[in-house]
Amino acid sequence: MVTARPLRRDAQRNRELLVAAARALFAERGIDVPLEEIARRAGVSIGTLYNRFPHRAALIDAVFADRVTATAALAEHALAMDDPWEGFVFFLERVCELQATDRGYNDLAARRIPEATATEEARRHGERLMRRIVARAQEAGALRADLTLEDLAFVFWGQARTVEATREIAPDAWRRHLALMLDGLRASAAHPLPEPPLRPEEAMQAMGGCRD
Repeated sequence: MVTARPLRRDAQRNRELLVAAARALFAERGIDVPLEEIARRAGVSIGTLYNRFPHRAALIDAVFADRVTATAALAEHALAMDDPWEGFVFFLERVCELQATDRGYNDLAARRIPEATATEEARRHGERLMRRIVARAQEAGALRADLTLEDLAFVFWGQARTVEATREIAPDAWRRHLALMLDGLRASAAHPLPEPPLRPEEAMQAMGGCRD
């Protein structure tokens, strides 16, 4: 019993080192960065990484718990704003800012990781809040009435690619892209759409997953 305590402290320290290394590398290079590189940056063996995190999804849960919680807080703030359209714009702008500053979050915005159960549960909570943001703006007559939550995936997917392509060239180009898309989402700009929206299961399938 006496020797167990230092081991627990060592285990906790290793976990913290791994989470910090993963957070930095995910932000720099995305969530598919090799796990061996994360272990190397943390200064531990790959075996130690797997002891703490048996698969990549578990590490993703540990790294992005605060980010996903922050996204939900942004949605709550948007719902509290007096102007429903401004709340809608605020939420999209802030999520896109997170995409622009963190490649790992950018990946998560465009993909789903079913095995990352905590992240996916938080994502579902965020989606419920987003539905309320959308409905509120539509009820106010500001947001086109035919928009679905699945249509917003096109915004995040488009932003993900824009951020990736322009990060080193024009890091704020995503703001122009978002502004163009927002103008197309206004009720006053709406025209009949040529195709039906994706069904929720189709959007989930399109988002795919990550490498083990």
